[in-house]
Amino acid sequence: MQPCSGREPSGVHSVGRVAASGRDLGDGYSLTLRDLTTVDAVHELVQANLDRLRAAEPWAWAPTSRDALVLHTEQLLGQYAMDRAVPCVVRADGRVVGAASLALDPYLGQGSLGYWIDAGSEGRGIVRRAAEALVDVARERGTARLEIRTAVGNTRSRGLAERLGFVHEGTLRGALPLGPDRVDVAVYGRLLDRS
Repeated sequence: MQPCSGREPSGVHSVGRVAASGRDLGDGYSLTLRDLTTVDAVHELVQANLDRLRAAEPWAWAPTSRDALVLHTEQLLGQYAMDRAVPCVVRADGRVVGAASLALDPYLGQGSLGYWIDAGSEGRGIVRRAAEALVDVARERGTARLEIRTAVGNTRSRGLAERLGFVHEGTLRGALPLGPDRVDVAVYGRLLDRS
């Protein structure tokens, strides 16, 4: 497992420092780099949660084949190599139970957080811990501002954004395509201190 951070001293890209086994989230949970070894586990998890994911994620409406997931993971790793993303999986005792990611715009000093978790792992504070770890990575990277965008009706995600100290900055009308519908998006922002 690769750490969910960035370049290691060997020259692999780094946006934060963690142990070689990943970032410990406590209680047997960890955050590790999403790579090609995670494709099968993520694919199974997406299939098991497809109805839930389609209520919140436009990508869940696209083909969800293993091959499509390989291509998507390769794209994420390319962004990671260019300092544009930190794609991670959330693990429970080594088993993949969700995903969390940090997308970065180094030119503007901004980033955005995304996350989802298996239905059976909801309500345990795992996503909050993963998101907090990625906020720390963004801060270590020198990011000045983070956003979370979520469907207005996604009360769990909106509540998490608020618990993380993000402020509701506005609503984008019809900005999120979910299958045949378009829903409004709540935009949350947080300014990161440099301390």
